[in-house]
Amino acid sequence: MCQYCNCDDEMARLDYKFNPQKGRREFILDSLAATGGLAAAMSMPSQAFANMKPPADEVVRIGYLPITDASALLVAHGMGFFEEEGLTAEKPTLIRGWSPLIEGFAAHKFNLVHFLKPIPVWMRYNNNFPVKITGWAHTNGSGLVVGKHTGVESFEELGGKQIAVPYWYSMHNIVLQMALKNAGLEPVIQDQMEPLKPNQVNLQIMPPPDMPPALAAKKIDAYIVAEPFNAAGEVLAGGKMLRFTGDIWKNHPCCVVCMHDDDVDNRSEWSQKVMNAVVRGAMYAQENKEEVAKMLSREGKRYLPMKAKVVLKAMTDYDSANYASPDAIKHDDWDVGRIDFNPYPYPSATKFIVDQLKDTLVTGDTTFLQNLDTDFVTKDLVNYDYVKNAMDKYGAWEKLRGVDPSNPTIREEVFKL
Repeated sequence: MCQYCNCDDEMARLDYKFNPQKGRREFILDSLAATGGLAAAMSMPSQAFANMKPPADEVVRIGYLPITDASALLVAHGMGFFEEEGLTAEKPTLIRGWSPLIEGFAAHKFNLVHFLKPIPVWMRYNNNFPVKITGWAHTNGSGLVVGKHTGVESFEELGGKQIAVPYWYSMHNIVLQMALKNAGLEPVIQDQMEPLKPNQVNLQIMPPPDMPPALAAKKIDAYIVAEPFNAAGEVLAGGKMLRFTGDIWKNHPCCVVCMHDDDVDNRSEWSQKVMNAVVRGAMYAQENKEEVAKMLSREGKRYLPMKAKVVLKAMTDYDSANYASPDAIKHDDWDVGRIDFNPYPYPSATKFIVDQLKDTLVTGDTTFLQNLDTDFVTKDLVNYDYVKNAMDKYGAWEKLRGVDPSNPTIREEVFKL
């Protein structure tokens, strides 16, 4: 039985062991992600993928990582919301890393996924892949966990440390590097065996399921990732929360709902029904976090390979009294949750992410970022119609956090370290 998630599934057990024996294909994909080479790898297949015809039926095929970011999609499936909208939905397919999920989506294995928000930016403008954001999967829901062995109590004390991020093109990498620079530290990407200067912090890519065991084994000093792997790090791997990202960037997006351009542009009735179900899933998750935590867990519908107590902590434990040392919650007045669910994709957040990506250290060629016009991206990358229609239909504006009912589609980004 796995010591980190107490699961009895052989594949899940392999996922949670540090340095699992991966298949050749997944090893290559993870290696490409770590070196930035997936961008080059996609440049050739993307043309072939573009010529591949998707399945002729209208079955909803969901791909997801085992994180609470996928809650709206998983709740929509688990509660039968797709069927209530007149759609057929296959059982969602769990994928352990971002690179295989990108590949599966590009090959039309999936027509509904959640991606870290910067991923579709990279796919569309670096690889010319026709992906469209149709909503936010959630808000907040991430944090920076440090190992107790480090003695770290603040960002300033992270100098000389090894930190894992889930993907270069992620909100996590953006926020982490902004915080490190604010603390006078320099993010670098180099081999772990190379020496670091006292003011340098080395970053590396690691799939989320590998992070808690790597921290427990002291292979890394900290990691920043989505839930429930922060809660798992706290409960099962000897970690402590240094800072919640939702306490740095108020109600920030992290994962977004993505669909293919062909579906968004040419199957409007189908796309609207899909987003109706997703919005209903988001609303249900926001209003019933304890129930949803049990539903997602291995004691429930087994969407996530974690026990309910870990998922419940990941979705509900946001009490500043519990996080006073280190001070992981500095802005109690913000009225945010550990994870929340507002599916509307605010243009101001897209602009903020694209602008910050231009100054974020990643591997690979980033020339495409320097030439991006953020105003163009907010209009070209995102479809706002389906999600707005769904939120209007089901009265979501009045029920979700971080919404001004008098001006629900506009907001100001608040970023405060």
